[in-house]
Amino acid sequence: MRPGALKRAGLDYWDEVNARLWNSFDELQSMQSPNARYFFLTTKTKRAYYDVTFRADDFLVFGRETKGLPETLLVTNIDNCITIPMHGTRSLNLATAVAIVLFEAVRQQQR
Repeated sequence: MRPGALKRAGLDYWDEVNARLWNSFDELQSMQSPNARYFFLTTKTKRAYYDVTFRADDFLVFGRETKGLPETLLVTNIDNCITIPMHGTRSLNLATAVAIVLFEAVRQQQR
């Protein structure tokens, strides 16, 4: 994402965000706690996002709106793939999908 586009996307919420950029997924993983878990959002699984008990050190991994995540990444992490169940409709846009799953993860942390 272009730096200017990211700044516009945050609008007036920047004081509540700790945005970081990694050069690769491997770099991200190497800099996190060994207890960190990664959940990969895809339409290619049956496990619903609300069937996961999220923890504070979990990561939600979303792909591009037009293509999703790379198939190799999904196959390698099949046990951590989750979906937003959809019945007879097209996929949601990326911002909506992120909001749905992130809301559930945050909601669970408030218990």
